[in-house]
Amino acid sequence: MDGWESELDADAVGTVDAQTGWQTQVLAAASESVDVRCDVSIVLPAYNERLAIERVLAEVVDAIDRDRWTYEIVVVDDASDDGTAELAERFAADCWQCRIRVIRRPRRAGAGAARKTGIRECRGDVVVMIDADGTYPADAIPRLLAHFPAYDQVNGARTSEQGTLPLLRRPAKWLIRMLACYLTGVRIPDLNTGMKAFKRDAMRRWLWVVPDGFSCVTTMTLAFLTNGYAVKYVPIEYRPRIGTSKFHPIKDTAAYLATVLRIVLYFRPLKIFLPLAGFLIAAGVLKSWLSFRFTGSMQESDVIVLVAGFMTSMLGLLAEVIVAHHRR
Repeated sequence: MDGWESELDADAVGTVDAQTGWQTQVLAAASESVDVRCDVSIVLPAYNERLAIERVLAEVVDAIDRDRWTYEIVVVDDASDDGTAELAERFAADCWQCRIRVIRRPRRAGAGAARKTGIRECRGDVVVMIDADGTYPADAIPRLLAHFPAYDQVNGARTSEQGTLPLLRRPAKWLIRMLACYLTGVRIPDLNTGMKAFKRDAMRRWLWVVPDGFSCVTTMTLAFLTNGYAVKYVPIEYRPRIGTSKFHPIKDTAAYLATVLRIVLYFRPLKIFLPLAGFLIAAGVLKSWLSFRFTGSMQESDVIVLVAGFMTSMLGLLAEVIVAHHRR
């Protein structure tokens, strides 16, 4: 992966960042034995994953060692209280030839916050994100990386559902995915997959819009799709998680829906405003016709609906102009 190297300050090893307060633990032996430059950063956000973290790290190392990439592994511990960070550090000590960093957040902020920390701190030009709960197959990492640099983002599209409350999650996720497909104009096999690879600098540009919760992965996908990036999907298996799920079906599903609408409003507002304006104008015309037919004149409510429709269309056009100006 010639010409894809990036550098970061060497003094990040074993320090506490003065601005963020994140504690970074890196084995000196590992950091000294490997050049700070690398092609790929594998980011593992983790919260109370002591039952899975060592197994997942072993699978990641085994998968990436087979390929041609130089790499680092960044474990972002989101203030776990079950010893997850300590187990990750112990694994790094045992695997001295691996390049593993463990970043400890001082307080829990959410899955999205942990991912954003990893993206900001990583050194590779391509970032791979994989959950630390054992649900995603680490051996699929080389298949994702094989599509770079041709694509800006490559997502693992799950072929099965292993989450909690599948009878609730499946229809809700399908409806949200269909809405996202309509609003983006792109077929999306898996909207909220947690296994994805992307060009680091492209993602850093949109971190400001990524939320701190579970809907972060949906936002990362939509930000690329709505801004013209090349996005690809690769089928992957999805396994039962190790340990207890932190997903809240009602709250997090509502957050996914809000995320889809929010991202499209940010980047393609006409997709929402024009259908709404068209509905209001059509309703106003129909209501006006009925008023003329039965009363002989338009009613105040007819005018209000028509004006609301035209104002909504104008608001959508204004939002589109603002978005276009922001992109420049």
